[in-house]
Amino acid sequence: MKNFKKNPEAEDIETEEKQNIEEDAQDFKENEENEENDDIEHSEKYQTLLAENAQLKNDFLRAYADAENTKKRCAQEIEKNSKYAVSSFAKELLSVADNLHRAIASVSDVSSTECEGLLKGVEMTEAELTKVFNKFGIQKMEIIGTHFDPNYHQVIQEVEDKEKPAGTIIAELQTGYMINDRILREAMVVVSKGGK
Repeated sequence: MKNFKKNPEAEDIETEEKQNIEEDAQDFKENEENEENDDIEHSEKYQTLLAENAQLKNDFLRAYADAENTKKRCAQEIEKNSKYAVSSFAKELLSVADNLHRAIASVSDVSSTECEGLLKGVEMTEAELTKVFNKFGIQKMEIIGTHFDPNYHQVIQEVEDKEKPAGTIIAELQTGYMINDRILREAMVVVSKGGK
């Protein structure tokens, strides 16, 4: 067998190729690690974006619900204001209604033909005022014979009456009025003290 001697140039080329292969392997390994790191980094960014998206969606839904609730409250306030806007004006008119009622009561006691025209005019004025009250939801409380309720009535006097149960309203000194479902003015009443 013959012994072949290696050419020094061939050895250099071989060494250089080995180094290139090792460097390529190292580069490949580094690239794989970088890709893994990039994948992890992209996955973390994706999860962060998903969490931010969920938070923004939640914030939007809360803001939308708040806006809807505000809209409903405003609509209720507008309705309430339109229903009860005339309350203070109506309270001022109640004394006019009281005076008309007193005028009718005092004139009807007098039996004079001279007062008939006056009585008719006052009654017509009272009827017109009642019609206006009804238009705006102002109603007179009908309370004679009912049981005293401190939410709607103010007791001015208690009178012994054995025929009626205690707390029954037997007289009305000042008429009470309601506006829609609220008290405009309490009725001033006389109630029975005791009885049945």
